[in-house]
Amino acid sequence: MKKHIVMSMLLIAALLALSACTAVQPAAQQPGAAPAEGSGKLAQIKAAGKIVVGTSADYPPYESIDADGNFVGFDMDLIRAIGERLGVEVEIQDMPFDSLIAALQEGKLDAVIAAMQATAEREEKVDFTIPYRMTKDAFAAAQNSTLVMEKPEDAAGHSIGVQTGTVQERWVQENLVATGLTPADKVFSYERADQAALDVANGRIELLLMDAEPAMELAKQTGLKILLITESTAEGGKSIAIPKGASDLKAELDRIIQEMLEDGTIQRIQEANGLP
Repeated sequence: MKKHIVMSMLLIAALLALSACTAVQPAAQQPGAAPAEGSGKLAQIKAAGKIVVGTSADYPPYESIDADGNFVGFDMDLIRAIGERLGVEVEIQDMPFDSLIAALQEGKLDAVIAAMQATAEREEKVDFTIPYRMTKDAFAAAQNSTLVMEKPEDAAGHSIGVQTGTVQERWVQENLVATGLTPADKVFSYERADQAALDVANGRIELLLMDAEPAMELAKQTGLKILLITESTAEGGKSIAIPKGASDLKAELDRIIQEMLEDGTIQRIQEANGLP
C-alpha cells in the first residue's frame, strides 16, 4: 500500500514539474510574425557592439586608404562619428562599388557609406537614410583636350568612362546610348574610378563622368582638367544604405544625421576633408 502511495506521489510531482516547465517556455516565433521587442537591426548592432560598414575606398576625398592602410576621407570620418553616437565600434570593409548593395542584401554588412545616392532602382533592394550631403557631378578630360562642354549632352559621341554600378553610368546609358547620341562601344565601365582617370590621362578615352569632388581630387593626382560641373546628371544627395525593412536602424541614423547637420558636426567634417 505504501509503495502505491509513494509511486502516486512521485507521478504527481513529475506531472507538476512538467507543467511548470511548459508554462515558462516562450512560444515559437512563427514565420512572418512580428519580431520580439529589441530584436531589430539596431538592437542586433548594439548587442554586437559594432556596426559593419561597407565602402569602396577609391573615391577621395570621400573614402580612400592612406599610406598606413587607414581608411580616410569625409565618409570615413562621418561614419566613425555616427558610430560614437550609436555607442558602437565601426568596422569598415572595402569592396568594389557594384558589390556593396549585394553584400548588404546578403547580410554581410550592416550599412554602406560610399558617396551613394538613393535611386529608385536601389530603393527596391535596400533602404536609405536621409541625405547627409547634396551631390554634383563633373566631366573631366586630359589636360591637352580641346573639348568644350556647356551641358552634359555635349559629351555625345565621345568615348567616356564611368564607374560600374553608379548613377553616372546609368545617366550615360539612358541619356547618351539609349538615345543614339553615343555608340555603346564608346562607353567604358570601370570597377575603380581611379582606373578610369588614368585611362583619360593616357588618352585611351576622352571623358570621365563622376562625382565632382572626387573628380577634382583625381584631376590633381592624374593631371586631368574639369570641363563641366553639373547637378543635372545627379539624382539627389548622398545617403547611407541599410538593409531593407530595418526601420529601427533607419530611424536612429536619420535622427543622428539630422542632429549632426544641425549642430555643425557634418560641416566641420566636410571642412576637415577639404569639402565646401
